[in-house]
Amino acid sequence: MRALSLKDLFLAQKIYLILASLFIASLVVSNLIFQKFFYWDFFGIYTFEISVGILPYPITFLITDIISEIYGKEKANQVVTAGIFASVFSLLIVYSADYVQATTWSPINNALFTRVFGATGIAVFASMTAYLLAQYIDIQLFHFWKKLTKGKHLWVRNNFSTFLSQFVDTFSVLFLLCTFNKIEWDLFGTLLLSGFLFKVLVAVCDTPFLYLSVYALRKRFGLGLGEEINLERTTFEEGKNIP
Repeated sequence: MRALSLKDLFLAQKIYLILASLFIASLVVSNLIFQKFFYWDFFGIYTFEISVGILPYPITFLITDIISEIYGKEKANQVVTAGIFASVFSLLIVYSADYVQATTWSPINNALFTRVFGATGIAVFASMTAYLLAQYIDIQLFHFWKKLTKGKHLWVRNNFSTFLSQFVDTFSVLFLLCTFNKIEWDLFGTLLLSGFLFKVLVAVCDTPFLYLSVYALRKRFGLGLGEEINLERTTFEEGKNIP
């Protein structure tokens, strides 16, 4: 762990806060928009059938990998836990909004609002169960590969940790949604394959962004290979003016 000057500590905390905010926003939004499904023809090779909720979700794994690499396992786990509270809180807000009665002139009436957001509770429960399993598996595997490779081969821990965790996530959330009759069982196999392959594709594509982010942060804070920022304890650089 690297201790920082006060000036660099403030900057590192700001970056951590921004990453955590993007993580939570992506997670909450994915739970709210999941009921719309779409097709995507991947260059004639394969046609994906997936929920729009899957679009922001891979971002959460990219962010936890960045935080794991730069800030360490503990900080990554803290963001995951914060995401749980944010999702539950958003669920309470949606339920409250669904409970109150719409006016006669409201552009969105009670029935339409319930149709769009009524399954949010099931979605959040399914998502949170899958989310807990997948994110903690991802973080554990990321640091397992980091230790095994002695901080080298970032692409190995990024992809190998994400592949397994994304399969667990996709399988778990679809299984629960089918169990609660939100999705037909005959769609399970198709959606599982499409969802997993899409997440694998995104994981491969986001590897350059992970390398770019980690390189920029390591250079800015003077981190060595495998070295992490310590946000809890800081030292002051002697003779340095800090505004």
